[in-house]
Amino acid sequence: MNIPSYQDMLQAHERIQPHIRRTPIRRSNYLNELSGADLFFKCENFQEPGAFKVRGACNAVFGLTDAQAEKGVATHSSGNHASCLSYAAMLRGIPCNVVMPHTAPQAKKDTVRRYGGLVTECEPSTTSREETFAKVQAKTGGDFVHPYNDPRVIAGQGTCAKELVEQAGDLDIVVAPIGGGGMISGTCLTLSTLAPETQIIAAEPEQADDAYRSFKAGYIIADDAPKTIADGLLVPLKDLTWHFVSNHVTDILTVSEQEIIDAMKLIWKHLRVVMEPSSAVPFASILKNKDRFAGKRVGIILTGGNVDLDKLPWL
Repeated sequence: MNIPSYQDMLQAHERIQPHIRRTPIRRSNYLNELSGADLFFKCENFQEPGAFKVRGACNAVFGLTDAQAEKGVATHSSGNHASCLSYAAMLRGIPCNVVMPHTAPQAKKDTVRRYGGLVTECEPSTTSREETFAKVQAKTGGDFVHPYNDPRVIAGQGTCAKELVEQAGDLDIVVAPIGGGGMISGTCLTLSTLAPETQIIAAEPEQADDAYRSFKAGYIIADDAPKTIADGLLVPLKDLTWHFVSNHVTDILTVSEQEIIDAMKLIWKHLRVVMEPSSAVPFASILKNKDRFAGKRVGIILTGGNVDLDKLPWL
């Protein structure tokens, strides 16, 4: 298992600087009062492709040699990694093939195609994704950039926590959503060296709580096709992300679908930013566990803003 290092993260940050945005921190007095905590929202929804995953995608794409890049890149993704990898491939001028579940939000499929990505649809299960992808990769020969279980991707995602600490200062806790664990792993990679006293808490939907159950059991438990409005959090942990979760995450908190919707509405209204359901899961977990966060300086990573406006979860 090739575990990325803190130095890999620093090199990734230097490599991707020309291709990403240093996203802002947003604050809200009302949300601070509501939660009882001092909250710092890192707005990765402001990246050009609308998600933090542009960091890992750019690190992977721009880390390829010219010979490796000739056949392009390929992946499977429910949306944000697909669009971010397509964006990075477009910047480098190489092809990108992506396998997406046919149930992925139309907004995410449209974004992939806008950046030149070639979409192959599959059934909404991990098994179907991986089987369909194997056929696509065999045909195209593109370099496989896994959505999260890839050291290049994890090192890239870790750059977000580096910026968060530089912008917000010392934090007691950082909370991020967890699906496959790429963002959480990158956060662990960075904070375990840069701010080892900071607790790392992952937040997950109750209806897709395989990371929570894995964390409690001490081994990976994988659901094949969970259903939740947080469509970016449908995939299970893998060996590389499990390494970081099992060694560095303080806790995993779960929230209901209604709690996700309520948190999403509050952020839209009081931060005045568009973000997707997956991004609301950390704030929902804070509201549900106020005693845990009371009086603390808390960083929250708003992971993405690619939401289908015709299918908002409260409509």
